[in-house]
Amino acid sequence: MSATLTAGSTRVRGMLGRVSMYRLVLASLGLLSLIAVVLAFAGLVVPDPLEIVVSAVVLSAACVAADLVAQSVLRMPRRLESSLITAAILLFVLRPTVEPLGVAGLVLAGAVASLSKYLLAWRGRHILNPAATGATVLTIVSVWAPELGGSSWWVGSPWLAGPVLVLGLLLLARTDRLAVVAVFWVVAVVVAFIRTTVQFQAAGFPVDVAAVLLQVTFSSPFLFLGAFMLSEPLTLPPRRRQQFVVAAIVGVLAGWPIAVGAITLGQERALLIGNLVAFLFCLRAAVRLRLEGRRDLTPTVRELTFQAARSFSFAPGQYLELDVPHRRPDGRGTRREFSIASAPEDLPTVRIAFKDGSQSSYKRALAEVPLGGTLAVTGVWGDFVLPARPTAPVLLVAAGIGVTPFVAQLRHLAATGQRRDIVLVYVVSDSGELAFRDDIAASGIPVVVFCPDEPRDLPAGWTWAGPERVDAESLVRAVPDIAQRAAYVSGPPRLIAALAPGLARAKSLTTDAFAGY
Repeated sequence: MSATLTAGSTRVRGMLGRVSMYRLVLASLGLLSLIAVVLAFAGLVVPDPLEIVVSAVVLSAACVAADLVAQSVLRMPRRLESSLITAAILLFVLRPTVEPLGVAGLVLAGAVASLSKYLLAWRGRHILNPAATGATVLTIVSVWAPELGGSSWWVGSPWLAGPVLVLGLLLLARTDRLAVVAVFWVVAVVVAFIRTTVQFQAAGFPVDVAAVLLQVTFSSPFLFLGAFMLSEPLTLPPRRRQQFVVAAIVGVLAGWPIAVGAITLGQERALLIGNLVAFLFCLRAAVRLRLEGRRDLTPTVRELTFQAARSFSFAPGQYLELDVPHRRPDGRGTRREFSIASAPEDLPTVRIAFKDGSQSSYKRALAEVPLGGTLAVTGVWGDFVLPARPTAPVLLVAAGIGVTPFVAQLRHLAATGQRRDIVLVYVVSDSGELAFRDDIAASGIPVVVFCPDEPRDLPAGWTWAGPERVDAESLVRAVPDIAQRAAYVSGPPRLIAALAPGLARAKSLTTDAFAGY
């Protein structure tokens, strides 16, 4: 069962990985908006169609205008998609209206949301969710000017629960945040159920358990908040256990809103508190890297060497997101994720590697960055780290450029003098594609190579598995004691899907699927 789930999830991530996260979120919110308009014509949601359309136009104009002004002043690249995403989220959080004062309130919320990306930031990284910030400011202002409107979370309609759930699952599959949002949703629903039950009993009303559960599950905004706002990578901490803590905190505060004066600590305020907790976990900040060198590792694999402008921390096996602004980006946008190939002990030197077979606009722009040019790292994430127990036997399975995070881990072990029971299975398209041979050989671990042609001059401890294609059976033959090992696999989703039955025999399985590199 676990092998089937692993195979299915990696295939989905592979397909979704062909589209940039910005465009996938924007397309999902656009489709949700169209569905809401149709439901409004049928009278199944609170706003009418004209209110939804007018509010969408006003919020988009306010967010785009505020972003353009800030980007011009700060000389930053234009990010139209980011502006439209903020506007679309606010559309479902605020009360749509065509009243003049209500429209003014929408303009205020949109402008505050966009400007918060630049004003409420730490060394280039915004701290709070922009949409939640804009909605909170409008709600506070509406205490003195109720005509301006405020938060309504009309997206909590049961008629929108299905579309939000389906579209949200697509986004969570793309970002691998399903488990985190599931924790939030379960906590929020349980707390909201307890709160509603307590209120009913205090008022002397009978409690219909099924009806209350149905109400808090599908008539609440929890699904939208989790899928489209809490899951935002830029306001989550880098490690999974930290993300679970934040999700639980937001779930409690969203499920049981606390009164603060004339307003309650509702959904967006709960999220803002979660953002602050996430920020305190790591005090994340943007890091600038100066390009120092390029070199070819194989006919198709390129390595880039950078110098970090200041110190930052990462665990071997984590990845960074590198922003390369350029004109007319394609569907995957201006940001990509790269596993860090260097060890923390190598800092301030930072190395990444990638397969240079794609003609994407990003790869072309990256190739044109001159030596001495600087790029921004927008974050470091990931839990693809070796077991904390040093005596745990480990199996590493890498396909092509998927070997990169393992190189960082092996360099770290060598730098710290650690010896571990590790076996590496290295899958390449031909023997000329064995990248990082020297780094891997220096670690002294046994390596099993799968490739069609027999490699020459393999280092000591390396063996060729033969020309057969790697699959679940050949993997088990190459590593007979797989059941005693914690397995880590990094490579294209199709490889992970093919090896899933064999990897299911391992003591544990951690994947680092990637797509589009």
